[in-house]
Amino acid sequence: MKKERQKKILEIIERYNVETQEELTARLMEEGYKVTQATASRDIRELNLVKVSVDGTAYKYAQAPNEDIKISVKYKNILKETLVSADYACHTVVLKTYSGMAQAAAAAIDNMGWNEIVGSVAGDDTIIIVMRSDDSAKDFYSKFNNLIARK
Repeated sequence: MKKERQKKILEIIERYNVETQEELTARLMEEGYKVTQATASRDIRELNLVKVSVDGTAYKYAQAPNEDIKISVKYKNILKETLVSADYACHTVVLKTYSGMAQAAAAAIDNMGWNEIVGSVAGDDTIIIVMRSDDSAKDFYSKFNNLIARK
């Protein structure tokens, strides 16, 4: 049911300029889905929808561009403040953080929803991230190394 509803949400935002969660909820109800505003809010977050300008005067929901997927300002700030170094070997990325900060950084990374990540484990100052391929580990490492360099 959830996958069907989320697929319908993507269809709706493609067809209409949906500006608010309330409007999205109403459109879903018109399509026969019984949803609350809280459910719509969760779906928006899980689908990584962002608001984009329509004509400079209004906004609408749209899918986030794939490249810097899901690095929101909040997550970027957490990572900038906590990461010390990054390295990788094969399909594994290792991130070093300030002492006690690995859990927060790992939570930010997990919430970004990158499909290339199989899973992560955080200790006190180290995060181990298992990637789906060597290439995705190299790309992930590069993104984080650039993020650290821009502190």
